[in-house]
Amino acid sequence: MAPLLLKEGFYSEDFIQNKKELLDVNAIDSKYPGLLGLIESSFRKFKTLALTVLLAPITLLYVICMGLSLTPGLTFYQYVDGWTEGAHMIVRNASLGMAIATCFFSYGLTLIFVVPLFNKLLPLKVKPLRATWYSLSVVPWYYHNALTYLVRYTFLDFITPTPLNKLFYQMMGMKIGKNSIINTSNISDPCLIEIGDNVTIGGSATLVAHYGMKGFLIIDRLIIQDGATIGLKASLFGDVVIGKGAMVKPHDVIMPKTRIPDREEKKEAA
Repeated sequence: MAPLLLKEGFYSEDFIQNKKELLDVNAIDSKYPGLLGLIESSFRKFKTLALTVLLAPITLLYVICMGLSLTPGLTFYQYVDGWTEGAHMIVRNASLGMAIATCFFSYGLTLIFVVPLFNKLLPLKVKPLRATWYSLSVVPWYYHNALTYLVRYTFLDFITPTPLNKLFYQMMGMKIGKNSIINTSNISDPCLIEIGDNVTIGGSATLVAHYGMKGFLIIDRLIIQDGATIGLKASLFGDVVIGKGAMVKPHDVIMPKTRIPDREEKKEAA
């Protein structure tokens, strides 16, 4: 019997359970030929060291993105520093204090454009997949979210839920319809999240297009259709579809594989 193939090369859960050799969570040998196979096999054999080496360039990415984003603010600070050099101490300190504050907001507003640019330039693209955590195919996922979190944890809360946070997520690959409000920064995997028109995402809701299970990382799309409402602090995972006009109550947890029908409250898939 041929396997039931899902989108992007997925295998059905039943088929994988019956044919465990297709995807062994403890496998050391790689499915890739040549150099890639050697790298992935080493990755799985020396997990901690290999993961550190593969993700080390993220530090360099952070330095470049943050450095470029700080440049306009630091330039302004140096101008104010020179301009107030002979001023009274109180005037000088007040001016420099406001220059530092300006530098911070200048940094954040620049960062929301610089990070998506580097995300776009990276040759690593995130796709739906099911793989072990120690696979080369998950490396793009690490990088995409690392860049997202740089903005999320240093500035994004200051511009949520203004149009600027929507603009940032759109530049990171999220599809967002017209008149939708996103009142949260608790978002991972924006490139695999689709939000329709007139959608409301409540404060501190969590949207992630992935989940972990039995040693595997599963990445799949999260789709919220037109007119849906996601309540305060609700949590939604990958492989979830919220129907048109549907309501997810505050604090609800919508588990993977859930399909909420149009204009109805949550109803988990069997």
